[in-house]
Amino acid sequence: MKVLTIDVGGTNVKILATGEKERRKLPSGPKMTPQQMVTEVKKLAEDWEYDAVSIGYPGQVAKGRIESEPHNLAPGWRKFDFEAAFKCPVKIMNDAAMQALGSYSGGLLLFLGLGTGLGSAMVAEGVVIPMELGHLSYRNGTFEEYLGVAGLKRRGKKKWRAQVAFAVGRWMEALHTDDVVLGGGNAKKLKEVPPGCRIGSNAYAFLGGFRLWDPVADRTPGSSPVLQTIKGPRS
Repeated sequence: MKVLTIDVGGTNVKILATGEKERRKLPSGPKMTPQQMVTEVKKLAEDWEYDAVSIGYPGQVAKGRIESEPHNLAPGWRKFDFEAAFKCPVKIMNDAAMQALGSYSGGLLLFLGLGTGLGSAMVAEGVVIPMELGHLSYRNGTFEEYLGVAGLKRRGKKKWRAQVAFAVGRWMEALHTDDVVLGGGNAKKLKEVPPGCRIGSNAYAFLGGFRLWDPVADRTPGSSPVLQTIKGPRS
């Protein structure tokens, strides 16, 4: 099966299909509706072959369904029929969970997406666990307000890096992680990678999208490769 993986972000939408070597991207932003995304992606991938689509969505997803509208895109995503729009089978997953899935190699993995917002997910012994650590309160706001792109622009790189290191250290202590992957477009702005962490890449998101259609999906926890996903948190 050839899969088209779509990584939807607040700044760009990135795509890659099975067998292709170079990703493609298009700008997103607060005015992008789901129909616009589909139309633009179909144009961008018109010379690629694919039988199914995986979508990494920047918001809450449960049992393959979008549960909340995105913070950094136009509304209308929650009830949109992506299978009808793409005219093929579609699987949807939280974008951070999809990158975590692609990053996973065993044990307990924490993925943090340092992008427009703050994505987060865990993989624990083969089970993907979507999380919303960015919504936890921190100082005068939330972790997302400090570690997302708004916090980076408002406070500068030096303070932002210190706050990333602080947050990552606390979560590692609390969760007893075996592996931590720092992804998202702003991960490359870190001067030093916190101990016990590694920098991810968009390639992990695409691998996660391909793994969603792996025929061994939905094995029990502890099996490998992973691909069981539990229901994410509700707001």
